[in-house]
Amino acid sequence: MPQPHASEPAAQGPQDPRTEQQDHDRQRDSEGLFRLLHRAPGEDWRRDLGASFVIFLIAIPLSLGIALAIGAPPQAGLIAAAVGGLVAGLLGGAPLQVSGAATGLLIVTGDLVQRYGWRTTCAITVLAGLAQLLLGALRVARTALAISPAIVHGMLAGIGVTIALGQLHVVLGGDAHSSSLTNIAELPGQLTRLHGGSMVIAALTVAVLAGWPRLPGRVGHALRRIPAPLPAVAAATALSVAFVVPRVELPSWEAPTLPALPDGPLLGLVAAVLTVTLVASMESLLSAVAIDKLAAEQPGARPGGTHLDRELAGQGASNVLSGLLGGLPIAGGAMRGSANVKAGATGRASTVLHGVWAVLCSGLLAGALEMIPLAALAALVMLVGVRMVSFAHIRHVQRHREFPVYAVTLGGVVIFGVLQGVGLGVTVAVFLALRRLTHTRVSVIEDGTRHQVRVTGQLTFLAVPRLTRALAQVPARAHAVVELYGSFMDHAAYEALRSWSNAHRARGGEVTVGGRGGRPIGEPGGPHACRPWTPWRNHHCTRPAPPTGTDDVQLLGGGQLLGGVSAFQRHTAPLVREELARLAREGQRPTNLFLTCADSRLVTSMITSSGPGDLFTVRNIGNLMPPPGTEAACDSVGAAIEYAVEVLKVGSITVCGHSGCGAMQALLGTHRHEPGAQTPLARWLRHGHPSLDRMQRPEGAHVRLAERPVADDLERLALVNVMQQLDHLMSHQCVARRVAEGTLALHGMYFHVGEAQAYVLEHGSDRFSAVRPGATPVTA
Repeated sequence: MPQPHASEPAAQGPQDPRTEQQDHDRQRDSEGLFRLLHRAPGEDWRRDLGASFVIFLIAIPLSLGIALAIGAPPQAGLIAAAVGGLVAGLLGGAPLQVSGAATGLLIVTGDLVQRYGWRTTCAITVLAGLAQLLLGALRVARTALAISPAIVHGMLAGIGVTIALGQLHVVLGGDAHSSSLTNIAELPGQLTRLHGGSMVIAALTVAVLAGWPRLPGRVGHALRRIPAPLPAVAAATALSVAFVVPRVELPSWEAPTLPALPDGPLLGLVAAVLTVTLVASMESLLSAVAIDKLAAEQPGARPGGTHLDRELAGQGASNVLSGLLGGLPIAGGAMRGSANVKAGATGRASTVLHGVWAVLCSGLLAGALEMIPLAALAALVMLVGVRMVSFAHIRHVQRHREFPVYAVTLGGVVIFGVLQGVGLGVTVAVFLALRRLTHTRVSVIEDGTRHQVRVTGQLTFLAVPRLTRALAQVPARAHAVVELYGSFMDHAAYEALRSWSNAHRARGGEVTVGGRGGRPIGEPGGPHACRPWTPWRNHHCTRPAPPTGTDDVQLLGGGQLLGGVSAFQRHTAPLVREELARLAREGQRPTNLFLTCADSRLVTSMITSSGPGDLFTVRNIGNLMPPPGTEAACDSVGAAIEYAVEVLKVGSITVCGHSGCGAMQALLGTHRHEPGAQTPLARWLRHGHPSLDRMQRPEGAHVRLAERPVADDLERLALVNVMQQLDHLMSHQCVARRVAEGTLALHGMYFHVGEAQAYVLEHGSDRFSAVRPGATPVTA
């Protein structure tokens, strides 16, 4: 993955919200042209309505489970679900995020309830909400995300371990303790006092939660649309009739009791408010970013347009109101938000409606809720805690050499608490960063007539004394090769190296920085010196190098292709190997069948910002899609379409033509009445004659570009050809069936090579509109 050079400053601090939104829009446009195709407003509402029921069915049992786990009134969880949906849904800056009772605050809130009581905990929630409103006004939300991911993942994992340990006692028939160490110490004794009914109910809940997403067959596919927590809790409730077990007790609704400040020391109150503010804010912001990325990956979905400062302010308003009404602290949740996206939500309507259903549920279904056994909710919350420990996160931080930070944060949260654990993680992260800055190795190796000065690590002012001592060992008039293996060089080190280099050359010596080709001093010598989209034939990674007898150079000397493969194996393969291994295990699941021309200038992965596993691509001369039954030679194209539609279950098909197409130029010069040509190319181009006929009819003259006139007949034919091939696609039975079912969408695209501009065919029209950063997407 390309890394920034030392001379490229990183953006820090609060940004103007308009600039921030423009940056987001540019990123959204680059993450996939297919997702810019809008649906009809009526369909959006139907999808949001269905998604609201899905997340409502998840939020209710989860909110009740969290309230019971911390010793709060069960009604507090329902209040948090309703306020999170209505207030955060309307005011927040992440339209697809679903807010409610914060899972990350479970152990923090539980400790506050035991230490100060419920009314004081509500007051702390209100104060934390006010702090979030202040932070949102100061526009520090994006700055808060600068904290190391290892600390955040370690904090969430530590919270998950603590949750799982506490709820395990409830599953076994006992009571959870406030301390993780106490829960661990009391576990052997709890195992001698097992409650059979609670264990059976919890086991059934876990079994349904684990097995529901794996239900086979058509019936299973239909049932899987119901969120797993609902059937799990329903099955456990039905089974609990055979046992005498504790159940949910909802108090009758009363006017909310005003929060009360504690009588204890002010310092303890400040620490509690800061802890709730930190954890709730980080959980919400990280969840918002993750959900926005997830939304961008969904076929046909629109990214949510997240504004983090507004989201932080919305969370603050929710916590203020929830605390005043006697509800739990609120935060955005990745589990609820991801379920919202996968259920097809398109905007904030699904989140707000889920809050409406929570309000109605509190008044109309109170009797049904009181039938739920506590063991089922404890099992549900325990699994939530277990899933907060992500092995993918562990592998990620290990790959970036930050596992010590992760482990210390996790252990600190489990043993001491959230704020203390995060503090320990920050301390270790700072220590490792300083160590990496100071732990720079400089060595001098004499190799015949050359002296190699090898620098490993970050080259900062702290390493300048060692660097100058090593450079002083190089004799005058010698050929010196300075190899930089770090990713950063500050100004002091740059000046020291440049001054020595100039002086050494003045004394008759020769200096090569980086080891190849005498690259400038300011350019890193590592693999990322190859900037993306350098013209391939001029790329220094693939240029044959002078023969030096090394294996690498002999391989590179085999030509540009082998040179490029060698560069891939050395620099890119280590970065993508894990993702490709996952795809190899899980198989391909592309979201789009991309039918385009074989022209070498059309780089599909570049213009769609796609990667491995995203596109199922079919390329041929002229992006032609002959109707079924045309001739046996066309079975290859038909087989690819059938495989993508029937086996891979792609959600959309895009036909992409381009400017300067040689096939279209050949069609314009075709003599239609000459005897049939016998070359393979001529026989293939006959499948483009329907496009040529269509262009010459009056309807062909109506094809246009929204932003400019069509340049000439060649461009007009390329545009008409896209529309004609879409019609040919509909003649394939499998395509027509899935389009009628509403599970497959067809899109047309035209790419102008010289402009580097994509144009998308508007649905139901003959006009192609340009896709531009920040522009309103076209309707499909």
